[in-house]
Amino acid sequence: MRYHRCMGPRRHKLPIGIQTLRDIRDGGYYYVDKTPQVARLADSGKYYFLSRPRRFGKSLLIDTIAEAFAGQRALFEGGQAAVALGVDPAVANRPRLFLAEHWDWGRRHPVIRLSFAGGRLEQRSDLERSTRRQLRDNAHRLGVALSDPDDVAGSFDELITRAAEAHGQQAVVLVDEYDKPILDNLEAPEVARAMREGLRNLYSVIKGRDADVRFAMLTGVSKFSKVSIFSGLNNLYDLTLDPAYGALCGYTEEDLDTVFAPEFEAAASEGQPLDRGEVRRWYNGYAWGPTAVYNPFDVLLLLRMREFRAHWFETGTPTFLVQWLKQRGFFTPRLEQLWASEALLSAFDVDGIEPEAMLWQTGYLTIGQVLRDADYTAYELRLPNHEVRTALNSALMAAWHPEGLRVAQPALLLRRMLASADAQALRAHFERLFASIPHDWYRANPIAQYEGYFASVCYSHLASLGVEIIAEDVSNEGQCDLTVKHAGTAWVFEFKVVDGDQGTGEALRQLQAKDYAAKHRGAPGVERVIEVGVEFSRSKRQIVGWDVRGA
Repeated sequence: MRYHRCMGPRRHKLPIGIQTLRDIRDGGYYYVDKTPQVARLADSGKYYFLSRPRRFGKSLLIDTIAEAFAGQRALFEGGQAAVALGVDPAVANRPRLFLAEHWDWGRRHPVIRLSFAGGRLEQRSDLERSTRRQLRDNAHRLGVALSDPDDVAGSFDELITRAAEAHGQQAVVLVDEYDKPILDNLEAPEVARAMREGLRNLYSVIKGRDADVRFAMLTGVSKFSKVSIFSGLNNLYDLTLDPAYGALCGYTEEDLDTVFAPEFEAAASEGQPLDRGEVRRWYNGYAWGPTAVYNPFDVLLLLRMREFRAHWFETGTPTFLVQWLKQRGFFTPRLEQLWASEALLSAFDVDGIEPEAMLWQTGYLTIGQVLRDADYTAYELRLPNHEVRTALNSALMAAWHPEGLRVAQPALLLRRMLASADAQALRAHFERLFASIPHDWYRANPIAQYEGYFASVCYSHLASLGVEIIAEDVSNEGQCDLTVKHAGTAWVFEFKVVDGDQGTGEALRQLQAKDYAAKHRGAPGVERVIEVGVEFSRSKRQIVGWDVRGA
């Protein structure tokens, strides 16, 4: 169904950091209409769960659903219809949203809202105090009383019952960032477990409340396994990978073409054009369904600053994630291509988190393709875009190397080495890179002892440059470890770790024997192919073999 999105070329304000529908609609901000999907959700089910990374619009979605069920029709209307409902004419000149004429506005439901988005709760007692306060606030707003406010689960159950009775309509229950108290404490597992138990007791109240609940939705970053946090709430329908709701959060290409067209036109007319191909390369690529989406925060910051940079990444550098990968000796070239089952993607709990699940649920990997065979489904995971590839690998280098931030400084020189096919200069660069690691650092960092350490440093260093990285069959066990394309040159690397202090030539022999470079010879945009076999000495902690063919 088609509907009107944008009323002409008039520019609006950019809703950076605004998470309430009222502020956006009454404040004259751009709004991407997700209400067709809200209508479908309300019509087709009752209990929902949605996982999306941070800053993807989950809070705004929850607020939009709340305003609809509360019967705030004026927020969804535009023009004279909005004025007739009491909207100030000065702000009524706005698009009419889909839900304005596709909703039962005759029913107003009491809406119970919980959010753990704000602040950091560091003890179970903090969680219970926050929850009790929110339940009291909801009860006061809905005009009901709670008999035992100290009983968190009991009060939540009573609130649902009394709200439905007092308002003569079933209650709507909305929980935003349901998992944040756990995620904030993953570095302190005992605290995280206590938070998990507290939240499990709270959320289990929703089960079995069909008579008094019209609609319920929980949103968060992670998809905790049902046995860990939803053991008492197994009637939630998981929207996370439902293809019909893949674009429920995030901006589509069409949204940029229509809703935000005035901003791109203004940038061009003011001499700061934003190349759409670059916009797509930097920020598009997140996929939970057939339609790829942009991170909204990135788009809004780009339109305001007109500068390509890691806007989303910079607002929350994943220190815990980087350290967590470091502790597990994660082979970073695997970021280019991983395979996971649906069970693995859901294997997220305090006592057991797989790297694939952690990286996917936090937004640093996305789904590339889905393969199905009878009752088995496999998901290819990949880095979504240029922003995540470069920024995440820069952060990884800071952990993988004692001078990780400094080694990024000569990036321009390194890009020129790749472009000019200067294999010897490239070797000298990497030799200096490893020579700059003090022996004391090796002893103090177990990461330096694992088999894939040297290759991980090389990969993350190159990937942080923003050059094209291609994974063919990236694994610790072999195959072609890494292909880098830049300025018409394709570099095909094979990495080996050897016990002695002399190179063996085995890395290049494997490249040639299996001819991994064949697919690049004569390929569009490739003027030359260089094969490089790189061998690292475990004892010398340095490159001892650098065999080149094609330079």
